[in-house]
Order: sequence, then C-alpha cells, then structure tokens
Amino acid sequence: MKILKSLILCIAAVATAITARAEEFTFSVDKIWDNGMHCAFTSIEKFNDTYYICFREGYSHVFNSQGEADGKIRILCSKNGKKWKSLLLLSKEGYDLRDAKLSITPDGRLMINMAASIYRNKKLVGRDNFVTFSKDGRNFTELQKINVDEQYRTQYDWIWRVTWYKDTGYTICYSRKNRTKEKSELYLYSTKDGINYTLFKSFELDGYPNESTIRFLEDGRMAIMVRRERKGRSCMWGVSSDTTYQDWTWKSIGPFIGGPDFIVMDSGDIVAGGRTTMCKMPKTSIFVKKANGKKDRFAQTMILPSGGDCAYPGFLVVGDKVWVSYYSTHETKKASIYLAKIPLKMLGVKTDKK
Repeated sequence: MKILKSLILCIAAVATAITARAEEFTFSVDKIWDNGMHCAFTSIEKFNDTYYICFREGYSHVFNSQGEADGKIRILCSKNGKKWKSLLLLSKEGYDLRDAKLSITPDGRLMINMAASIYRNKKLVGRDNFVTFSKDGRNFTELQKINVDEQYRTQYDWIWRVTWYKDTGYTICYSRKNRTKEKSELYLYSTKDGINYTLFKSFELDGYPNESTIRFLEDGRMAIMVRRERKGRSCMWGVSSDTTYQDWTWKSIGPFIGGPDFIVMDSGDIVAGGRTTMCKMPKTSIFVKKANGKKDRFAQTMILPSGGDCAYPGFLVVGDKVWVSYYSTHETKKASIYLAKIPLKMLGVKTDKK
C-alpha cells in the first residue's frame, strides 16, 4: 500500500508539472513507426533538407522466439517531419545490429555507425562495429567494419556515438569485459574517416561506465555524459579544462540516465535526456542545464509519454523547437518509435546568447 501511494504521488507531481507547462505552451508527441516488431534505440539527423531517424528493429529487446539475436537497423526519412517512410533496412548475417547513430562527416556525407553483437546460445561471444555512408541520403555503402587501435582492442568493444567537430570525429568506446571491475576504462577515440579510430585519451571511472555521448561546448571544450551501472548508477558529467581535451573534471549529476544524449545551444544552455527510473518506473526524461544556472546542475524538466522498455532519445533543433526521437512500450506490447516536438521556451532554453 505504501508503494502504491508513493507511485500515485509521484505520478501526480509529474503530471502537475507537465500540465502547468502545457497550459502555457503546446508540444506534440506522435507515434511515427509501429510495425509489430520491437523498435528501439533512436537517432535523429537532418541531411540535405531531409530528416532521418534510425533505430534497431527486432523480435524483442535482444532475442527472437528461437533464441537468436536478430537486430536490424531501419532508417526512416521525411521532408516535413510529419509523414515518415521507410528508406532502408540494414542487416548483417550472424550479427545483432544495435544502437545505430547518425552523424554528418566533414566532407558532407551522412554516416551511420552501429554495434554488431555475436551470440551463441544466448551468450554474447563477441562484438564488432560497422559503418555505412551516403552522399545523397538515398544510396548507402555496404557495411564496413570499423577498425580500432589494436593495442586497446578487446573482443567486446562498443563504439556508441560519433560526434564530429571541425575535421575530426570523436567517440567513446567501452568494453563489456570491464563490467565486473570496481573501476573500468572508457577510451576516447578520434577518427578522420569514420572507419579507422586511434586512441586519443582514456578515462578510469568507477561504477561500470558505458554508453556515452560527446558534444562540444560553445567555447570549444569537450563534454561527455556517461551512463553507469553501479555506485548508485548516477550519470557522470565530464568537461575538459581546455581545447586540448587532456585535463578533465568529472562530477555525478544525480540520477541514472540510460542511453544518454544531449545538445548544446549557442547560448550555452543544454538539453539532455535518456531513460530514468523515477519511482522505479522507467520513463523518457528531459533535463536542462542552464548556462547561467548552478554549475553542472541538470534539472529534470519534462517526462515524455513513455513507460516500460523506453527512451534512448535523439535530439535535433528545428526552428524554435527541439525534436526528440525515442521509443516506448506504454501503448504497445512491443516498442514503437515516437517523435516529440517541444518548444524551447517551454524548457526555458535559449538558442543564442541574447
């Protein structure tokens, strides 16, 4: 009974906050893909005046009814962000493709990097990473294996998201082999071509750090948001002291955030999000860090309609709104893909320094 009351109070508090915001602003949430499969782990990008969303599509979160991991990567496209159509379904025999991430290379190609897991009798026995490119947003190259520094390569490397800055791509690579250690290393890799990656720096963090997103602040410093599984599971926030990206400050920002992503406005304001477990219920949460607010404080500002297996958002600023792609099982037995369009003013976020 106490647990039920706590859940009711928790839901009521969140609903009150969202309702108060909704009375002042209008935002929308639309289901854009539901084909009866489990669709999850999104990424969103605009390329050549077309919007793209990609995600994993499979029988379930991992395994199908025969106990095989069968993940494929579906790519949707839209000219207006309202009507979406399937552009491509990527697969690789013997692999479970997951967590595909969109980015645009310095030479103007649309790039999708993804992890590729190998299972035997429901046991993970290896992992590779693949990448594909497109010059026109319609025709993509064959999946090509990503090469990482042999000195640091393991059997279970996972390159999660590539972020391009100037002429270089940066990504965090983590390994499943470290998940039982008190402290484990994250490897910061750099690339010039999206295929070959060399070690730039390593970080030793406790709590089994894993999924990580890199972005760049308005002054050129690098920032990283990191999911953790232990030590309270609190998400870590790292910021470099300068643009050499060698000296770093790390802080816990409080809640657990699964599948973290964030974007940085010219004003310095930051919009972030991922899966949270508020009142032990998984939700897709939006956080805001104000440039002129308390240092490194991320305020939970909004919870999108979601539940169960959910979240893994992607963010894209379109005009005066932020578009958020994500997945959820709150309406369907298997996960569907959603797109929220939220006015930046509703989040109290500025796009520029004025």
